[in-house]
Amino acid sequence: MDVLSDEYEAREPFDLVEREHTETLPRAFAAGDFGRRDAEWVVQWYFRRGTVSDRERREAEERFLDNDYEEMVDAIQGAATADTLDEQLGALTTLTGVDVPVASAFLAYSHPEEYVAVGEREWAALAAADELDEPYPETVTPAAYRQYIRAVRSVAERTGHDCWTVYRALWRVGAD
Repeated sequence: MDVLSDEYEAREPFDLVEREHTETLPRAFAAGDFGRRDAEWVVQWYFRRGTVSDRERREAEERFLDNDYEEMVDAIQGAATADTLDEQLGALTTLTGVDVPVASAFLAYSHPEEYVAVGEREWAALAAADELDEPYPETVTPAAYRQYIRAVRSVAERTGHDCWTVYRALWRVGAD
């Protein structure tokens, strides 16, 4: 786990900015003290990790920009201060261009100690390690995300690591 996480730090271009955002965005999202660019960055980060085509990425980013600014702030702040995962996902998925996987990216930056983003690459790494029994779903539902985050937390607890370290290792497993 540590080797893969260290490899992530050495090889992944977003590592430094991810760490900075896990320190600054939780407070900003909870207080509603953030700008459109902060929220847009999360969407860009999710899609620019190299898992979709440039066309799909641009379309997703443009869909998110269709959101009314005040509604966007309310939804993100609402998710950052909600008590349950269902409430958090529910608030975020009211936004245009935000499905459960993109919502999971917002949760990763509003609650980095509890959540990480879900994607096919990370899911496949957990499945290959027999931590998940099913293949990546065609549509990630809240129930599928709960299953995924339980698996991440289980690995974190068993190995004595935090969720972000597990996420970074899963990302590197899927890199090669």
